[in-house]
Formats: sequence, structure tokens, C-alpha cells
Amino acid sequence: MRERQQLDEAVSAIRKLDRDLEDGATLIELGEMEADSASVAEGEAAILAVQKEAASRQVETLLSGEADGFDTYVEVHAGAGGTESQDWANMLQRMYGRWAERRKFKVDIVEWTDGEEAGIKGATLLIKGHNAYGWLKTESGVHRLVRISPYDSNARRHTSFASVWVYPVIDDRIEIEIKESDCRIDTYRSSGAGGQHVNTTDSAVRITHNPTGIVVACQQERSQHKNRATAWNMLRARLYEAELKKREEKANAEAASKTDIGWGHQIRSYVLQPYQLVKDLRTGTQSTDPDEVLDGDLDPFMEASLAQRVYGGGEAVDDID
Repeated sequence: MRERQQLDEAVSAIRKLDRDLEDGATLIELGEMEADSASVAEGEAAILAVQKEAASRQVETLLSGEADGFDTYVEVHAGAGGTESQDWANMLQRMYGRWAERRKFKVDIVEWTDGEEAGIKGATLLIKGHNAYGWLKTESGVHRLVRISPYDSNARRHTSFASVWVYPVIDDRIEIEIKESDCRIDTYRSSGAGGQHVNTTDSAVRITHNPTGIVVACQQERSQHKNRATAWNMLRARLYEAELKKREEKANAEAASKTDIGWGHQIRSYVLQPYQLVKDLRTGTQSTDPDEVLDGDLDPFMEASLAQRVYGGGEAVDDID
């Protein structure tokens, strides 16, 4: 039913584009016949709107992967650097939350570990919406921030790193076999982004899959039983995502880029001082408005990365200072 709904929406969108284009052309034709400049301008505006919508729909055609239509988990982890990187990790998780809100997607906090002084050591978001994984899948990697630190009394420039890992929420049609004997299950006390997330019992659950080293955690619910069930689903999703990665030509290179949250492994740099620039090192896509990017304006970066995946492109772009 979900696939049928998606196909219906796609067909309806194409038909609407066709009608709007025809209406715009008719307005221009009538306006020119009657020397009505207002009608001509209205028709031109309608055609420009069709062009913009068609470009957006064209990007949607890039989201045809096996799991692209699924909801997604987004994990953010601070790199080395203490408070600086933990604050940066907090900024990143907010950025993805704001991006999801712009698209009217639903965002749930599945796991959250506070930083020692500020920010977070790590967090897992569950983002629900059509093609959520497809849009976000190219965000996996290391993200680098350069700024004058608000935590440095000498106002020196600092470079911070945080990693992002994106993997799809899979449904019951996809069978992933996991041996419980291969896993270590730990329980611990929750801590979170607000009072409603904090618990006084060991309700949070962490599962470690020993053969792969994959670790997932959930503290979303007050019930340990519910958190355990969610954590198992997260582990299934991570193992499924790992299998998808094996099918990609660049799987080895991508895996290597995630082994070290630090210099030389970043996919994108965000420079706030001494100048302002966000640059994707894979596609060369840039923005001179970091505040807008950090507030969720990520579509140009995602679109370029998706196009590069589908159509191919050059190697990584030289880094910025």
C-alpha cells in the first residue's frame, strides 16, 4: 500500500506539472494576443514555478534505492576535544532536527548522553518521513567546525570534529538473523535532554554486537522492556545498513572515512571564523551562510551528494583552512 501511494503521488505530480505548464503557456499566448502585460507576467511566473517544482521532482528520482523510502536513525557522536567537540555534536543534532522540521518530518530522541560541561557526547534521532533515509544517507561521515571558541577565555580559534552515522529503519518484511549469544546487553540509568527523559531506574538499554562491534542504545521510554525492543530494532537496522554498504563500489573507502573522528576524514567543513563558509569536500558545494545551514538548510548539499552517487563525479575537493 505504501508503494502504491508513492506511485500515485508521483503520477499525480507529473500530471499537475503538465497542467500548470499548459496553463502558463495559455496565459502568455492570450496576454500577447490582447497586449495584456499582466497576463503575460502571470504566465511567466507560473512557468518559472513549474520549472522549480520539476527540478525538485528530478531530485526525488535519485531516491530510488532499496531503503531510500524508509524512516531513518541519525547518530551523532562527539570526537576528541572535550567540551568543544561535544558542543559541536549538539549543534549538529539540532541542525538535523531543524532540517527534518522544515520537511514536516517527525523527530524523536531515542538516545542522548550529555557532555561533561556542555553539549552532548552522543545522541540518536529517529526521523520519520517519506524518503527520510534517502535524503540523509549521504550525511554519514565526519563533520568539521572551525570557530572562535566561546569556551576559551583567550578567544582562540578551535577546530572540532563530530561524526554522523545514518541508517534506515527497516520493516518486518526484511529478515535479519541475530544470535543473542553474539550480543552483550547492558542496562544503565537514563540521562537526557529534559526532565521527561531522565529516569531513576536502570531502564536504558545498550546492545553490543560482538562479531561486528556495532553498538546501539535506547533510553527513549521509561520501560526497560520497550527500550530493549527498540534497541533490537536499531541493531537489525544497523546490520541491514552494513549489508547495503557492502554492495556499493566505494564501501571500503567509506568505511575507512568513519574510522577516525578527526583531521583528514571529514566530509564537510563549517567555518565560522575568520570568514564564513560551509564546504562539502566531496562535491565542492558551498554556502557563505553557515547560520542558515546550521538551521537546517541542507538540501543543496544533499542534492549534490545524491547526484554524485547516481551519476558519478570527481574525487574529493581540496579542504579549506
